[in-house]
Amino acid sequence: MKSFFLIALLVGTMPALLYAQRSNYRVVFDLTSKDSLDERAVIRWLNEVAVPNPNGRFEVVMYGKGFNLVMKNNLSFADDVNKLSAHMNIAFKVCAVAMKSNNVQKSDLLPCVQVVPDGIYEIVSKQHEGWGYIKAVH
Repeated sequence: MKSFFLIALLVGTMPALLYAQRSNYRVVFDLTSKDSLDERAVIRWLNEVAVPNPNGRFEVVMYGKGFNLVMKNNLSFADDVNKLSAHMNIAFKVCAVAMKSNNVQKSDLLPCVQVVPDGIYEIVSKQHEGWGYIKAVH
């Protein structure tokens, strides 16, 4: 009898669990490192989470040294970034303060990249709007 109730409970909650996996969500990824393992992790997460969920919204916000991911001369990830940014639900944003501190020009970045005035403010604003937050570290 217990197993019957357990099975009934599982069958009854299965649609809710499946819906929870498909619900729209928003995530901001915080990338401050030029470590290729961190860059690779962000690319992997976007491919695993953002690409299959076109109704979600995803941003990678880069400041500190994190902008290396989207530099034109970083051939390791340029194709990945370009492919991912073609999805309307994925954006790559670089902090103007970090660019200025590191003598990086907009022309040094891949064309798909957006520049925001302040990367930390961008992240805090997204969190204030209810976005999830993931720090890219390995």
